Amino acid sequence: MAAFTVALVLVVAAAGLLRWRRPAWYWMTFGVTLASLRVLVRYTSVMDACGLTVPPSRWRLALARLTNRPMPESRPPRILRFRPTRTGLVLRLGLRPGQDAFDVAAASDRLRHSFSMYGVTSREVRSGVVEVRMTGYDVLKRVQMPAKVDTRPMRVPVALREDGSVHYRDYRAVPHALTLGATESGKSVYQRNLVAGLAPMDVALVGIDCKQGVELFPLARRFSALADNPDTAAELLDALVSRMEGIYQLIRAEQRITAAVPDAEIAADIWDLPDHLRPVPVVVLVDEVAELALFASKHEEKRRDRIITALVRLAQLGRAAGIYLEICGQRFGSELGKGITMLRAQLTGRTAHRVNDETSANMAFGDISPDAVLAAIQIPAELRGLAIAGDSTGGWHRIRAPHTSLRQAVNTCNRHADRTPDLPELAPFRPELTATAATAAPLSKTAPATA
Repeated sequence: MAAFTVALVLVVAAAGLLRWRRPAWYWMTFGVTLASLRVLVRYTSVMDACGLTVPPSRWRLALARLTNRPMPESRPPRILRFRPTRTGLVLRLGLRPGQDAFDVAAASDRLRHSFSMYGVTSREVRSGVVEVRMTGYDVLKRVQMPAKVDTRPMRVPVALREDGSVHYRDYRAVPHALTLGATESGKSVYQRNLVAGLAPMDVALVGIDCKQGVELFPLARRFSALADNPDTAAELLDALVSRMEGIYQLIRAEQRITAAVPDAEIAADIWDLPDHLRPVPVVVLVDEVAELALFASKHEEKRRDRIITALVRLAQLGRAAGIYLEICGQRFGSELGKGITMLRAQLTGRTAHRVNDETSANMAFGDISPDAVLAAIQIPAELRGLAIAGDSTGGWHRIRAPHTSLRQAVNTCNRHADRTPDLPELAPFRPELTATAATAAPLSKTAPATA
């Protein structure tokens, strides 16, 4: 008996220590079993207390009266699937007649308390089926990406969501995106994860960093073109517009619209072209968009209009040509001048780290979801890297990218430097790599003067 008591005390002490120091280990050893039992045992009573049950149907009541049996109780949603994960539990529920997915979403906080879980989120899978994801601990406090992720062409795992799932940046589904964040909010780390994820792929990276290239130049071995000042950026964007027009001519020549060609084989973008003809896709990263939009003289105003016009054209027409925009900035407001709101309207993906004012959050999510605006302005300063990610559908998630140092990102880019494509249109802007970092050298060659 004494030995059993000592063993029990040791197990409880080990569980408490794991829960305090290593919550992920605690969940995989003790938490998942205890939580599964708690959810299954309490399920009916919790659903009833949260108002997620429906009264028995008339035919069941009539059958009970005819057979002189007790009146049937209210029925909760059916559990269609119950699956433990590395971060929590996933329940797929079949709704009863009269229930709605919004009812489950509205009761998420009550379910979290009732089941003693860290977080509960829900989404509608299809009509009448809702998936409820429960997390057993704070997965965003110490981000650990899963060993296996669903990688596809132009699909990069960049962060972890609060429900434990992986947040992907899928350029095929969301071509252009806007990323906002104040100083020391984690925006640069998010950008490093993005570049490191794109480095092993067959894609050309183009960077515009008007802070003299301090953010993107260390990664230059993987970039096909870099611009470190607004004048070079204007020339680079014009070259990208010319490349886009040339790709459209190639698609037009290869459409092969005849009666004998099936609809699925008619080319409408670069992904419909044969592999040997498909141009390499291009991802354009703009590190600080405000530096491209500010001006102090008439000459700078003309350059600014030229830059914004090129960005708007690429955002409107670049998807089919395989040109994708990743616009980053500390602030993105209408005070940056004409064309800014037009550019924002084309940026489907939105990610907002901690911002210093509500106006910036409104520029990111005001036309998508008021709840996302409220969540963005509530991000604490001590949680660097925490962000709100959403898109034009109105859905949003809390995400956090794993910490990636600049050295790690540089090593990844150097390891895959052989994948950097040489694009003739962007050759004048190929970064010049010097032998020593101390040598002061221009970031890119002088752009050719326009006629």
